Amino acid sequence: MEEYPELKAIAARLRRHIISMVAAAGSGHPGGSLSAVEILTALYFNLMRLDPARPRWPERDIFVLSKGHATPVYYAALAERGFFPIQELLTFRAIDSRLQGHPDREGAPGVDMTTGSLGQGLSAANGMALAAKLDGQKERRIYVLLGDGECQEGQVWEAAMTAAHYRLDNLIAFVDQNGLQIDGETEQVMNIASLADKFASFNWQVREIDGHDLGGIIGAATQAKKTQGRPTVIIARTIKGKGVSFMENQAGWHGRAPGQEQARQALKELEVE
Repeated sequence: MEEYPELKAIAARLRRHIISMVAAAGSGHPGGSLSAVEILTALYFNLMRLDPARPRWPERDIFVLSKGHATPVYYAALAERGFFPIQELLTFRAIDSRLQGHPDREGAPGVDMTTGSLGQGLSAANGMALAAKLDGQKERRIYVLLGDGECQEGQVWEAAMTAAHYRLDNLIAFVDQNGLQIDGETEQVMNIASLADKFASFNWQVREIDGHDLGGIIGAATQAKKTQGRPTVIIARTIKGKGVSFMENQAGWHGRAPGQEQARQALKELEVE
């Protein structure tokens, strides 16, 4: 796949923002934010039609963060894309900050859906995709990011059935399949394998990719835009805590902030050469 050096540089900055934000707040969810960096980078800096100067531009593409706890990567992407000042990231989770622990569409510019209760984002994205069709917006795409642990929620599968029933080919879902959730390995907490087979049985187009390969993400989403008559899910195999040695593949970093020394170590590992 193509290398995309500029996007790789952006992804590196997002990872550093995530560590800085969570460390400054003393709380947050670094693990599942770090695993989704390349997905958000590809969306916000290559795939989506956006205008940071007009966050509510009626023809924009829409992104729904169904795994709403991963706001560090979400806010980092929005700030880097120009929706609000980068320095505001350090107000994450502070009293009166626009950057709450979970997304609020009345808060940070660029947030299109309030989320946090897991399992609901795909249903909301369905409604947006159906509305876009009814409005005749043929170019508009609705993107949604779910976690693999989140896919244990029954509402996800009701939404999957609904999306296929209404032939929502303007809907593209990503699943951040890092294999871990707050209580440990997803297959031990509640085995959801095979995600690909499950979505396929609901008549979704299914693509499986390396979730840290920017070219693979962009290629899969570009093909999904051409699909007619059914929604697409892109199952992205990722590493929880990607880029920080002591966080990688560790469920304990799902919702835990690094201390000062740990943050320094992480930022050192994430330095851009």
